[in-house]
Amino acid sequence: MATTTNKRDYYEVLGIEKSANADEIKKSYRKLAIKYHPDKNQGDKATEDKFKEATEAYEILSDDKKRSQYDQFGHAGVHSSFSDAYSRGGGFSGSSFEDAFGGSFGGFEDIFSSLFGFSSGKSQAGPNSRRRGADLRYDMTISLAEAAFGKKTEITLRKREVCDKCNGTGAEAGSKPTTCDMCGGAGQVRRSQSFFSVNTTCPKCKGTGSIISNPCKTCHGETTVEKQKKLSISIPEGVDDNTQLRVTGEGEAGANGGKSGDLYLFIHVQEHDIFLRDGIHLITEIGISITQASLGAEIFLPTLDDKKVKIKIPEGTVSGKIFRLKGHGISHVNYNKKGDMLVHVIIEPPKHLSGEQKKILNELKKLLADNDSPMPRKPS
Repeated sequence: MATTTNKRDYYEVLGIEKSANADEIKKSYRKLAIKYHPDKNQGDKATEDKFKEATEAYEILSDDKKRSQYDQFGHAGVHSSFSDAYSRGGGFSGSSFEDAFGGSFGGFEDIFSSLFGFSSGKSQAGPNSRRRGADLRYDMTISLAEAAFGKKTEITLRKREVCDKCNGTGAEAGSKPTTCDMCGGAGQVRRSQSFFSVNTTCPKCKGTGSIISNPCKTCHGETTVEKQKKLSISIPEGVDDNTQLRVTGEGEAGANGGKSGDLYLFIHVQEHDIFLRDGIHLITEIGISITQASLGAEIFLPTLDDKKVKIKIPEGTVSGKIFRLKGHGISHVNYNKKGDMLVHVIIEPPKHLSGEQKKILNELKKLLADNDSPMPRKPS
């Protein structure tokens, strides 16, 4: 059943053109958020509704994917539980932004901090909590044969690992970090800006919650150092171009004893000289002579693993016929199945005939009798 909506156009709500870029969208919303914020207009339901409307518009238009859906399908193209979340939050009187909007789009704090450059108040993980290290990417190019049959190899990469000298404390031996006296170890300080009361990163400890007065001479207080590391990698059989493989725990070192990130291998498969890949199948093409096609023949072809396989060409083979060689393709990467090799046969007439060859063909022509008026037929 079709539905209608009384919602205003999001571009109209923010007072911007449809061609507006991300900075223009953000600037317009920031101006409206300050003007209509409920804390600044307490008890005014009209401004409260305008603030809600502007925030909903910004949530959609600041997201490239949601904006594209909205541009194409209008309000029906973007699913939003904005109004429901607002109702559950009971309005803005005495409520924090994240309580009122958290269920609508993954936390109003994300929008708030991106616009104004600070947190909306609720502290997330503490400055000294364990934090997972960053993931790394490594691009690897392999041959089609290596993709088909797997490969064991060794790669070298540079990544940050926990400093061996200070064991990740960042402090020189015999000393240790001290609690920051500005934030009391919280990593944030509370400040008032305009009519907002917000938490900002502590300028003294840079959000770490601690001060290193005698930094480690190896890592200079960073707790990690960049090192070169060699890894043994196993490429499984059947990987395809642009396959991603994850090596757990081989990314950057985590902070405060947190887990290391992961290493992602991006596999790029080179084109082969004689084979095309179609999933788990291989496709190739061969040329045979008129006599081989007419009288039949046995021929030998190379396979991807440099072996030879025999094909029996029957009498009267036509150009374009496909021979399927079972099990000479590529293994499936996820289950026990192997593809086939598909051989396209093309009949190639001889070139630069000698006088004797032309004489024999002319005699054959008289015996076979050419069809000067062939009947067209639908391609198979």
